Amino acid sequence: MFKYFLFKIGHFLVNILPLSVSCRITRLLCYGHYLLSVSDRKNVQTNLRIICGERPDIPRLTKEVFYNFGLYLVEFFRLNKMLDDKFIEKYVTVENLDIVKRVVAAGQGAVLISAHIGNFEYGGALMGKFGFPLTIIALPHNEQPVNNYFNNQRMKAGNRVVQTDQAIRVCTRVLKENGLVALAADRDFTNSGDVLEFLGRQAKLPKGAALFSLRLGVPIIAAFLVREPGGRFRMMFEEPIYPAEAKKMPTKEEQVHTLMRTYLKRIEAMIRAYPSQWLMFREFAVE
Repeated sequence: MFKYFLFKIGHFLVNILPLSVSCRITRLLCYGHYLLSVSDRKNVQTNLRIICGERPDIPRLTKEVFYNFGLYLVEFFRLNKMLDDKFIEKYVTVENLDIVKRVVAAGQGAVLISAHIGNFEYGGALMGKFGFPLTIIALPHNEQPVNNYFNNQRMKAGNRVVQTDQAIRVCTRVLKENGLVALAADRDFTNSGDVLEFLGRQAKLPKGAALFSLRLGVPIIAAFLVREPGGRFRMMFEEPIYPAEAKKMPTKEEQVHTLMRTYLKRIEAMIRAYPSQWLMFREFAVE
């Protein structure tokens, strides 16, 4: 229950304080997290060195990862305040939303993949605001009150949350009904993923998006929301990936891996472009 009360206190304070004040306090708290959490700091630095090489600014980038995580929480707490047309018009640039419109108009349904980059929660909320509600596959938190809090925040935008143990049944039905399923494809939460090359290392990654696409014939759309200067965001959608080419491979495993490699390249490109916005606090490589 301790985490739940922390989140509720954070939610209350962030929604009564000016955003600028919340951000200043968050910077101090995140710097404390950076100093005190040796394992998190080490993991982030290891990941950044893999992504960026031995650059002299790795310490600065590491601090930015911690601060960006704090901003992600502030924005998640303020989701209701941020989800209005005035804020979106002023601070959000959307690229290629027509790709989603086109797929839905064709009656196909789609799997939207993203990564733990920028503010993925806000990206999901925006989809509901734009009239494309998502069925989001989410890992349950260990504490049920925390789990309920996060899911309630997600659902306020009109989205639906399904836990990993129910994902196959529910998402299959959603996709068959021309719905949109969303999941993060840069981290294996259930220990059922496959090991593939990712960012130049071997990493265990989830294969759910590939399995849904191959089984149901639906496209995969990579979607990201990243930070820009001045408190702005950029939301991007990439061209759909269809399973037809992957299906030419002789075995099911090769089909899955071919499709995974195709969309992982898009995630890799985004992480390399915005390394300090990748909110990964554990070492991703398994080697």
